[in-house]
Amino acid sequence: MAMKLNKELPLPSRLKEEFPLSDELKAIKARRDAEIRKVFTGESDKFLVIVGPCSADNEDAVCEYVSRLAKVSEKVSERLILIPRIYTNKPRTTGEGYKGMLHQPEPDKAPDLLGGIIAIRKMHIRAIAETGLTAADEMLYPENRSYLDDILSYEAIGARSVENQQHRLTASGMDIPVGMKNPTSGDFSVMLNSVTAAQWPHTFIYRGCDVTTDGNDLAHVILRGGVDKYGTCVPNYHYEDLVRLLEEYEKRELKNPAAIIDANHSNSNKQYKEQIRIVSEVLHSRRYHPGLHKLVKGVMIESYLEEGKQPITDHRVFGKSITDACLGWDDTEKLIRTIAESV
Repeated sequence: MAMKLNKELPLPSRLKEEFPLSDELKAIKARRDAEIRKVFTGESDKFLVIVGPCSADNEDAVCEYVSRLAKVSEKVSERLILIPRIYTNKPRTTGEGYKGMLHQPEPDKAPDLLGGIIAIRKMHIRAIAETGLTAADEMLYPENRSYLDDILSYEAIGARSVENQQHRLTASGMDIPVGMKNPTSGDFSVMLNSVTAAQWPHTFIYRGCDVTTDGNDLAHVILRGGVDKYGTCVPNYHYEDLVRLLEEYEKRELKNPAAIIDANHSNSNKQYKEQIRIVSEVLHSRRYHPGLHKLVKGVMIESYLEEGKQPITDHRVFGKSITDACLGWDDTEKLIRTIAESV
């Protein structure tokens, strides 16, 4: 047999009983969810900044980062809502490399999925308890989100997953905003089809059960750039791209049209310092065109305590990415302040 059963994992309900969210933290999440929802429905004109490490590889470093973010949040809260990226699942193009804390609680050690699901839940809860900021994560494995579905305030579906039916149908049953990234090809129609699917109700099999969803009216797009047939990055954050997206939205009967612009990945060709310039251009386009001001609800930025990236060794720098290169804290704080002054 090609697949070996290592061990059975606890049901999400059991893990939630063992590591529960307190009533105080539940109230924080409810307030945050309501505030974020109003941005997508147009009831609030606050701007979202989804910001944090490419991968959440170390609990202490991540919580230190989110603590710093919380202090900045207090100063910009009249204009911005800061949502920390605490990404615990990492898609790998070839299947090789670090797949996130879910797989490897210790990046330089063997996979431990039981340890991983415990570690990511504890880290997310600690971040909320210490800062009052609920976070974003990527839904890489639809069945696994049940371990965190009472904690997160935002989820993204990545470029390699957005065409997958199980991801789309699961998104239709979520009660928080879910961002559907354009596929690696950059195709807008595929991306918008995924939003359509996520906004409709569905009946399907989920974690061994027959389930029916209501549809998610907060499903929206994330522009992250694409790659052409020659492997060249093709950005899609420019003014013309955003106008085209607005026109495509207008052709479809979708609820709460919205876009988040991912400033890294194929938009920056992974040149992490370019994120500063890209965000500036997006904000300019948004100021220039009233329709884009309404459509573009936020930006996504990859940053950590230390800039750049590093290999996985036994003498890693605290708070430096072990996956894609990130902005450092000083640049991040300056950029957030600039965004607050510009929206």
